[in-house]
Amino acid sequence: MTLANVTTPLLGFVGAAVIGRLGDAALLGAISLGAVIFDAIFWSFGSLRMATAGLTAQAVGAGDRSEVDRTLARALAAGALAGLAIALLQWPLGQAAFAVSGASPAVVAALSAYFHIRILSAPFVLANYALLGSVLGRGRTDLGLVLQVAINLINIALTLALVLVADLGIAGAGLAALGAEAAGLVLGLFVVSRLGSRPFRVPLAEIRDAAALKRTLAVNIDVILRTLAIIAAIVTFSALGARQGDVILAANAVLWNLVLIGGFFLDGFATAAETLCGQSVGARDAASFRKAASLSLRWCLGFGLAVSLLALTGGGAFIDFVTTNGPVREAARSYLPLAGLAPVAAASAFAYDGIFIGATWTRAMRNLMLIALAVFTVTVALVQALGLGNTGLWIALIVFLAARGIGQRIAYPGLLRRTFA
Repeated sequence: MTLANVTTPLLGFVGAAVIGRLGDAALLGAISLGAVIFDAIFWSFGSLRMATAGLTAQAVGAGDRSEVDRTLARALAAGALAGLAIALLQWPLGQAAFAVSGASPAVVAALSAYFHIRILSAPFVLANYALLGSVLGRGRTDLGLVLQVAINLINIALTLALVLVADLGIAGAGLAALGAEAAGLVLGLFVVSRLGSRPFRVPLAEIRDAAALKRTLAVNIDVILRTLAIIAAIVTFSALGARQGDVILAANAVLWNLVLIGGFFLDGFATAAETLCGQSVGARDAASFRKAASLSLRWCLGFGLAVSLLALTGGGAFIDFVTTNGPVREAARSYLPLAGLAPVAAASAFAYDGIFIGATWTRAMRNLMLIALAVFTVTVALVQALGLGNTGLWIALIVFLAARGIGQRIAYPGLLRRTFA
């Protein structure tokens, strides 16, 4: 199942698909840059989902039901505080993002309208991360899927109504994302209550338990730094593309959405690995851990190859669906062969991410991601020096995705031995 971290990018994709039908490259570039910015802001706190899933899975494996609720309560509290801070700091965050984007004045003007509406969804988004992590950590991927589908169906309906019917343009896309996340929070709280969780009844003293907070904080910081490294690579890719003009920016945005959709398939196996590997660590069952890790790797590699082949053969139809702009379509097709390789290049990294998160090997995951970012930075500098333009950017991105998986594969045997020694 394709669950982990899917809501934020899917909301951006739905907006891009609808705005793209308007045929304005600047508007498409604006909402696509907005999607990247919100991926950067919200994914910075993706640790709320990942750490919650890993710690919950280990509590389930150990048979500690009370710790499941305590983990969720801590995550919801952290999400509420961080989300409110993001909403309050929207002006400096927006100005910094617009400056880094390197986009044209027309794109920035449209982006500003979208940004200052959608950023109000921050408290809902981060709470949804915590709820999704708790549900997935229990092994209830079916309910996780229900939550994600519900949020995205609501977003689709609101986007169509507000953008195409009410003619609110890009502001309507921002309102739709805000409404969808708020509805998702209400539904998520109902789901965990039906599972028997009462996170708001956990005593404050247990939420503030020093030892538990120390472990939770360590895992979250590692995952945050790891996520920031990914965001740095994506933002660099987007900003350097934006400096090549609105058409290249929009073309890269279309292809990036294609890559994200491929990632959703791979992310499902990573999610399964988080749950199964985490529960195996909690139960101290090394054989089950190895089996779950092996299956995740095989399925990710197989699906990565299949998704890449599908992208290469059907990518043209996808491009035509997302945008009606002729120059953007032409540019996107020229870079499609490289973009289509991204899913298979990233396949092993997705699998190992799930394995590492479930086992809470977050320090190693952080360090290996920083190494991959360094490889990406060197590659970008090299392709820029060679004058390869946007082709070079896609090459650097593929190298980055592959470097992540290679590093994790090298580190995996030693981490496994230490965990079950």
